[in-house]
Amino acid sequence: MSTVLLVLHIFVTIALIGLVLIQRSEGGGLGIGSSQGMGSFMGGRGTANLLTRATAILGTAFFVLALMLAVLDRGTARRASILDAPAPAAAPTAPAAPAIPAPATN
Repeated sequence: MSTVLLVLHIFVTIALIGLVLIQRSEGGGLGIGSSQGMGSFMGGRGTANLLTRATAILGTAFFVLALMLAVLDRGTARRASILDAPAPAAAPTAPAAPAIPAPATN
């Protein structure tokens, strides 16, 4: 389920990026051509409204999918913090040589 949502999320993201890039910065819509270009099949206001609605729908879908993915994957991957890891053990030291007994004085 998570994989299907992730693929759908990628498609929505790519479509949203493309849709935003074809818009004019002034809000005129379809910044690809002039009034004789692709904008001639609809009025200038019609394309602006279409692109604005499509952007709003794709933006909403983007956020809904992102929230769904976050909720679905919420406890599946347990990543421990490096602060929670046990401290590395000190390097073992060589055992002390046994003490040689002092010679007995008689």
